[in-house]
Amino acid sequence: MRNRSHGHRLHVSYAKSLPERLYTHVVVPAAALAITIILIQAFGTTLLAQAPAPRVVFAALGATFTRLFVSYVFAMALAIPLALFVTRSALAERVFLPLFDIMQSLPVLAFFPVIIIFFVHYGLYNGAAVFVLVITMLWSIVFSLVGGLRAIPRDVCDAGKVFGLRGFRFVRRILLPAAVPYLVTGSLLAFAGGWNIIIVAEVLHTYLPGSGPSADLFGIGSMLVNASAAGAEQTFLFAIVVLVAAIALLNLFVWQNLLTYAERFKFE
Repeated sequence: MRNRSHGHRLHVSYAKSLPERLYTHVVVPAAALAITIILIQAFGTTLLAQAPAPRVVFAALGATFTRLFVSYVFAMALAIPLALFVTRSALAERVFLPLFDIMQSLPVLAFFPVIIIFFVHYGLYNGAAVFVLVITMLWSIVFSLVGGLRAIPRDVCDAGKVFGLRGFRFVRRILLPAAVPYLVTGSLLAFAGGWNIIIVAEVLHTYLPGSGPSADLFGIGSMLVNASAAGAEQTFLFAIVVLVAAIALLNLFVWQNLLTYAERFKFE
């Protein structure tokens, strides 16, 4: 599909060269598999003998990933309208974009008093974790989308209006497709931030006076922290290996494919 107005073209075909495809789909997975086999042979027997049952670790990883995904959905649902709102008028951009920048700069720990009052007080521990993760993920998506929406050529928007696209149809047919590369990049950064903050989000007893590990959420983050505090090195090592492997596989088979797909929507 091409947009011919004023020479702008929406790039919709993206094909990797044969060496790139071999590297992405053969060399990298083979290297990852080889490293995994070496690690298992070197440390696997000891780790599996002294660490918790693998199903417990994988269940913790699943619980953590579920929290991350739910938080990502909420962050996306907030980020898209915020980015559209900021970029629709110069006044909104001047007023709200600096405010968003300040909010992004605030450390997530600054929100813990609010979390304790409004979530933990009512026993909504998962709600507290999701709230922390949404705040962490939100601004990466917002600012990536703002950059993407600003990059759309003016004549492309004018062409859409000439063809009668207004309101939601204009957003769906013009703005969002053009912002797909930036949306994917922002999502990748948001997930990276979520992985970084997951330990804080799941280990709530540190911030609750008089509480213990029983107040923590079940997940790979809390398992890492509690294993480290208890000196359970085998549990910690096994959990960190599982976590690193999961993040690597997610990047290799999800984010890389999404980044490749997003190239179709770039303007040339």
